[in-house]
Amino acid sequence: MSQLADSRRLGTVLLFLLIELFFKGAETASQAEIDRHLEIGRDFLARGQLSDALTHYHAAVEGDPDNYLTYFKRGTVYFALGKAKFAINDFSRVLELKPDFMAARAQRGSVYLKMGDFENAEMDMMVVLRNDPHNQEANIHFSRIGPARDQWVLCVDLMERGDFNTAIALLTQLLEVCPWAVAIREARAQMYLRLGDRMAAVSDFRSVNRLSHDSTDGYYQLSRILYDIGDSGGALKEIRECLKLDPEHKDCFPFYKKIKKVDKVYVDAQTAREEQRYADCIASGEKLIKLEPDVPMIVYNGKQLLCSCLLKDEQFPSAVSRCREALDIYADPEVMCDRAEALVGAEMYDEAIAQYREALDINDNLQRAKDGIEHAQRVQKQAERRDYYKILGVKRSATKQEIVKAYRKAAQKWHPDNFQGDEKKMAEKKFIDVAAAKEVLTDPEKRRQFDAGQDPLDPEAGRNGFGGGNPFHHFQHGSPFQFKFHFT
Repeated sequence: MSQLADSRRLGTVLLFLLIELFFKGAETASQAEIDRHLEIGRDFLARGQLSDALTHYHAAVEGDPDNYLTYFKRGTVYFALGKAKFAINDFSRVLELKPDFMAARAQRGSVYLKMGDFENAEMDMMVVLRNDPHNQEANIHFSRIGPARDQWVLCVDLMERGDFNTAIALLTQLLEVCPWAVAIREARAQMYLRLGDRMAAVSDFRSVNRLSHDSTDGYYQLSRILYDIGDSGGALKEIRECLKLDPEHKDCFPFYKKIKKVDKVYVDAQTAREEQRYADCIASGEKLIKLEPDVPMIVYNGKQLLCSCLLKDEQFPSAVSRCREALDIYADPEVMCDRAEALVGAEMYDEAIAQYREALDINDNLQRAKDGIEHAQRVQKQAERRDYYKILGVKRSATKQEIVKAYRKAAQKWHPDNFQGDEKKMAEKKFIDVAAAKEVLTDPEKRRQFDAGQDPLDPEAGRNGFGGGNPFHHFQHGSPFQFKFHFT
C-alpha cells in the first residue's frame, strides 16, 4: 500500500515538472516571437516602411500587453503616420505603466500641440521641463503653445468680424504648428467657402475627414459639403464610401439616391454640350434647376450650362440673361466671358468689353478675356457703319412701301416693352437701329447719301459736307420715334 502511494506521489511530481517545463518553453517561444516582431519592426522603420513596421509592432503589443517600451515604439510609428489619436492612446498607456517615462510624455505633449489641444500640450510639457529644464525640444514646443493659442483666439475674432482673407492667412500660419487640428482646418475651409474658393475648401474638408478617421459621419458631412458647393460628382463618390461602411446608413442612403438623380441630369447636360446637342443641353439645364431649387450652387450649375449652351446655339439674348443669373450666384470669370461673347453676338460691344474687363479684375491672367476685348473692339469698329437694309431685312431695291412694312414688323418685334432685364437693353438698341433705318431709307436724300457710301446719321458725316449740321442729334437726345418704356 505504501509503495502504491509513493508511486502515485512520484507520478504527480513528474506531471507537475512536465507542465512547468511546457509553460517555460511556451514563455520562451512567446518572448522569442515578440523579439522577432520587434526586430522586424525596427528594420521596416529604418527603411521608412511605416505601415509594415506598424503591423509587427501590433503583434508585439498583443504578445506582451504590459511592456511599456513596446507601446512606446508603436506610438512613435503612429506619430510618424500622422495617426494622432492612436499615438495619444499608446503614449498614455506607456505613462500608465511607467509614469516617470518623460520621453513618452514629451511625445504626447508634442502630439497634443499638433492637434491644437493647447491645454493638454502645456500640462505635458510643464511636467517634462520640471524634470529636465534644459530639454531643448520640450522648450521649443512649450514656447509655441502660448502664441499659437493667442493666434487661434485672434482668428476666431477675425472670422466673426468677417475679415476672411486675414483669417485665412493667420489660420494657414497656425496650421504649420498645429497641422492635425480639426477645428482650425475646418475653420479655414469655411473661410475659403465664404470667399468662393471651393477647391481649397474641399481640400481642407478632406483633411478633416482623414483626421476624423474616415467615419460614416465624416463621409456624409463631406458629401453634403461637396453637394452644397455644386460638386455632385464628388458628393456621389464620398457618399458611396459611406455606404461601403454601412449600406443602410440612415443619412447616407437617402442622400445617395438624391445625389445620383441630380448628378445624372448634370452629366447628361455636359455630354449633350460636348456632342453639340444644344437643345438637349438646354432641356437638361432647365431640369437641373427644377430638381434642386433650394441649393444655390446646383442651380448655378444649371444656369451656367444654359448660359453656355444658349451661347453656342446663338440664342444671344437668352444667353446674356441666363449668364447674368448664373453670375448673380457665383462670379466665375469664365461665365463672364461666356456672357461677354453673347453680348458681342447681340452687338452690345461696350457692354461686352466691360464684362471682359470685369473678368480680368478677378483673374488678370485670363487670356480668354484679353483676346475677347480685342475681338469685341475689332468687331465693334467693323459694325460702326450700320447696314440699314440689313437691319430691316429688305433688298437694296426695296420700295418705300416695302420698307415701311418691314419697319413695322421689326419695330413690333423689338419693342422694349416686350422684354425684361438684359434682353430689354438689347431690345432698346435694336429698336433704335430699326427706327434709324426707317428714317434713312424712307427719306430720298438720306437714302441717296447712304447708297453713296455715307451714313447720314453718322455725327462725322456733317463734318465731311454731307447733310450739314449734325443729323445725329436725334439720337443724342433720344429717339424721334415715340415709344414708352415701362421699367420694372
